[in-house]
Amino acid sequence: MEPVKIGLLGLGTVGGGTVTVLTRNAREIARRAGRGIEIAHAAARAYKREGICGLDQIGRIGDDAFAVVDDPEIQIVIELIGGYSPALELVMRAIANGKHVVTANKALIARHGNTIFAAARERGVMVGFEAAVAGGIPIIKAVREGLAANHIEWVAGIINGTGNFILTEMRDKGRSFADCLAEAQTRGYAEADPTFDVEGIDAAHKLTILASLAFGIPLQFERCYTEGISRIEAQDVAYAGELGYRIKHLGIARRNADGIELRVHPTLIPHRRLIANVDGVMNAVLVKGDAVGPTLYYGAGAGSLPTASSVVADVVDVVRALTTDPNNRVPHLAFHPDELADTPILTMEQVETAYYLRLTALDEPGVMARIASILGEQGISIEAIQQKAPGEGETHVPLVMLTQRVREGQMNQAITRIEALASVQGSVMRIRVETLAG
Repeated sequence: MEPVKIGLLGLGTVGGGTVTVLTRNAREIARRAGRGIEIAHAAARAYKREGICGLDQIGRIGDDAFAVVDDPEIQIVIELIGGYSPALELVMRAIANGKHVVTANKALIARHGNTIFAAARERGVMVGFEAAVAGGIPIIKAVREGLAANHIEWVAGIINGTGNFILTEMRDKGRSFADCLAEAQTRGYAEADPTFDVEGIDAAHKLTILASLAFGIPLQFERCYTEGISRIEAQDVAYAGELGYRIKHLGIARRNADGIELRVHPTLIPHRRLIANVDGVMNAVLVKGDAVGPTLYYGAGAGSLPTASSVVADVVDVVRALTTDPNNRVPHLAFHPDELADTPILTMEQVETAYYLRLTALDEPGVMARIASILGEQGISIEAIQQKAPGEGETHVPLVMLTQRVREGQMNQAITRIEALASVQGSVMRIRVETLAG
């Protein structure tokens, strides 16, 4: 059979890796796909030739991305530009032209996936987005296909390598958040503007996609609760260790009787859990199914070749399905479009979890009793407490508490009352606690 012609948009880190993988493993990929795959047309405004194996085998390279999606020879468009625009316009035009699409753009899928998938279904084409979540880890295929027999109960993951690197450095070296962020930027793990990574936006994009796949609901990025790690101090990391926990920046999607929790925030995890020992820039996702139990998926969440691995895997899937009846293909979001549920996404105040609290209180009798009384009045039980000795000449001491599970709304009310006490200095530091299996 004639080789399938690919149009590639973007020759940056992932685009270059995709060219390299398709070239280096061409024979093996053809054996798996059933026919050859060639990049016939690519578009990039600027790129470095060094380190890209196979660049000379691309049919044409220009700077007009729309020329690629309009090229009648192209059957599959790989979008690796990133961002919302012009990526959305390019993807929609490719679909309108009857071309299949593969993308690594998690922001695009999280915000516009409902529109994109509806257009693809109408036109009878496929959209692959494995590389949009956790880089080289095939988590989308695992949830959408490998766990198809299961009623998924919850998904939790370390799905941003930059934040995980920072928290690992803070724990291992006792350094401040600012120092570890600067180190991440020096190593190329964090952008000059690290907001998407450290404030949880990147993880929220990915969690939105995972929740839709797990629970059969539309993509709802705007309903995801998002909290970053920039307020965490070295002492919080140390106190968590003393209590037998590690702090991780988790995305959690959980189904309960009232609806679906969709949240990204710093989380205390018991140090013996496997996911608590995922360090550096690595990613890991835990999925709990009713039949299989907890399953863990671990690997490189970013990088040129790991992400290209997922991009090319999607291309192979599309090539295999080119002759398949569009109505019998694997649905984009795992469930058939007319079977998506309207299960509500819970507000954060409705979520129930345990908490780590740190506050600075006046070192005098009765202060702890007043704080405990406020917690008790809100129905909050204390699981453990540590009171640190004051430094020489200091009148305030750090208090660290772990609570039992309680709704966030109750905790918010308690924190507001505690912060109003004259004996408490500054705001209360709060981190949620999860005892995940696996």
